[in-house]
Amino acid sequence: MQNQAAQPGGLISYIVPIIVVIIVMALRMRRMRNLRPLRLETLWIVPVLYGAVVTMLFVTHPPTVVGWALVAVALLAGGALGWQRGKLMEIHVDPETHELGQKASLAGMLFLVSLIAVRYVARMVGGDFHMDVNALVNTLAALALGMFTMQRIEMYLRAKRLLEEARASRAS
Repeated sequence: MQNQAAQPGGLISYIVPIIVVIIVMALRMRRMRNLRPLRLETLWIVPVLYGAVVTMLFVTHPPTVVGWALVAVALLAGGALGWQRGKLMEIHVDPETHELGQKASLAGMLFLVSLIAVRYVARMVGGDFHMDVNALVNTLAALALGMFTMQRIEMYLRAKRLLEEARASRAS
């Protein structure tokens, strides 16, 4: 039995996604240096959209009983990781206008890249180890949902607190 990576086109199917991720991350890291506006009223959008995607994933490929346990653990772990990632985001309050700004941290970006790499490797070798790829994808989707949700909750709470402190300091 011949290895897929040794087949013509097999190696390219692994290299192309890696190159695309490297290019996207390089562009993203270049833009990371800039302070971007942070609007508290829009922080809920990404978790809701991703929650809808995860829900559709669970409907089309429902987890097993053990899979639901893995999903629950992954959701909690993702929440803890997301809270930490949210703490890595720099949040700034303009002292004059009280406008909020955010700047992604390099540590947060590397954290996200490492999660993508783990997912990619797991999908690539999942069949070789006779892993249930659907269970793995469901678990990683729950991990990401927990991470995106808790990151934004942490950012919302911290930004709101910083904004209130800036307003109180200006009123004094």
